Amino acid sequence: MTLTQLAKNGELDPLIDREKEIERVIQILSRRTKNNPVLIGEAGVGKTAIAEGLAQKIVQGSLPELLLNKRVVTIELAGIVAGTKYRGEFEKRMERILNEIRKAKNIILFVDEVHTLVGAGAAEGAIDASNILKPALARGELQCIGATTLDEYRKYIERDEALERRFQPVMVNEPTVKETIEILRGLRDKYEAFHRVKITDDALVAATKLSYRYIQGRCLPDKAIDVMDEAAARIRLQSSTRPKELKKIEAELEQLGKEKEAAV
Repeated sequence: MTLTQLAKNGELDPLIDREKEIERVIQILSRRTKNNPVLIGEAGVGKTAIAEGLAQKIVQGSLPELLLNKRVVTIELAGIVAGTKYRGEFEKRMERILNEIRKAKNIILFVDEVHTLVGAGAAEGAIDASNILKPALARGELQCIGATTLDEYRKYIERDEALERRFQPVMVNEPTVKETIEILRGLRDKYEAFHRVKITDDALVAATKLSYRYIQGRCLPDKAIDVMDEAAARIRLQSSTRPKELKKIEAELEQLGKEKEAAV
């Protein structure tokens, strides 16, 4: 999946209140060596949104010249591993992907759950994904943005010193309640258009504060966005199941309005 193409099509949500993090990502990508950022933060804090925000900035042309013609492409390791029964199959698939990247010369890979590189495809002594990618990362043939949690980073990436050296960490902290409300305001238009409902400021504040207080084990802004989405879906369903009499009256009023316009 190409994030820059999705950005061109207007299919990505806007990035709100992550200027510091995305500026750090851009700075790392602009380095000559060790130019692979890894976004580290808990699930739901908006790591993927930062990668999507970068893709949007590329499309908007608001980046240094070095990054203007880049394409941000996501890679799903599970799909690459799937169906590889024999030793060497996974390595061949990875090499084909790397060759395509070398030919294109303008691809930035986004690998969510980047810690899964460690051990991926390693069956019966085969080389895992991390060891296949290390030489390309070291030589600068491949640029990669990773995303993972702090626990997984420490458990898998830090233990592999050669892999850790290839990446520059960018911490992505959970936004505050105030920051989350601003994020929801930035996303409101997309959800209003999808659900065909009006989402008030009070609703955004309530979604944020209630999710922060009552939904445990998850992070803002993800849980607040879920509450807003769920509530909007509920309202839309209720409005689509109005009594037949009310629908009939609304249709008659609409018809009267058309007749009035025609008469004028």
